[in-house]
Amino acid sequence: MKRKMLAHINHAWRWCGTVFSFLVFGVGGLLLPIIAMPILYVLPGSTELREQRGQRVIHHAFRFYIGLMKFLGVLSYEVEGIEKLSNARLILANHPSLIDVIFLISLMPNASCVVKGKLIRNPFTRGPVKTAGYILNEESDKVIAAAGEAFSKRRALIIFPEGTRTTPGKPLVLKRGAANIAIRTAADITPVLISCRPTTLTKENRWYQVPASKVHMRLRVDDLISVAPYLRDNTPSVAARQLTADLADYFDKELRLYEQSAPGNKADDYRCARS
Repeated sequence: MKRKMLAHINHAWRWCGTVFSFLVFGVGGLLLPIIAMPILYVLPGSTELREQRGQRVIHHAFRFYIGLMKFLGVLSYEVEGIEKLSNARLILANHPSLIDVIFLISLMPNASCVVKGKLIRNPFTRGPVKTAGYILNEESDKVIAAAGEAFSKRRALIIFPEGTRTTPGKPLVLKRGAANIAIRTAADITPVLISCRPTTLTKENRWYQVPASKVHMRLRVDDLISVAPYLRDNTPSVAARQLTADLADYFDKELRLYEQSAPGNKADDYRCARS
């Protein structure tokens, strides 16, 4: 009886912590374009420099936000292979939860993203998306050109090749857009495996549906995948099709093994890159 009561108290605390975290995110999304972004616009410098500053502001805001969720006991997390992100160009990750992108950007001060066009119409995200120079996922040719420009500026680009959040228990279905960017810009791929247990903030979950136990996020940065073999004797469309199939096999296999390797004793430290 006592253990059950403690479990109810713990769940109630995490529910309150989750509500507070979403409130902070919403208020921050409103205040960031009102306070921080105008300052970035009036500071001297080029558009490129302004975008770099915007990316750093969002990077530090997301680091704070993750630290807040950890402090409140909403979740715990661990990161493996973070040093492999230092020279990464194109980062591809699976997408089990709504907060995956927050984790990845918190690890990289120079990260750009391919985001849905509707974010530019959302008052909570419009300012940061525009100021940081994030790429809108609309016309494929423009996305590829913008990705090539980001790489030329030594920026990393984060993409979720599924195009949406993973459905728990289902195989990953990858769209060809990420592979097209890799092939047409000759950008090697840094894969990131993300595990979230128990599942939370999936397409099937509402934000207020807090799991019975604390969420634990695991991120593993894997070794570089070279695109050079796909460029030999293949047209770009054929190469992108083959790369997409191989990436789907890679993520399915590695994620299965990664889930099986999850330690029974959950780690709770976050080895975050210093900017």
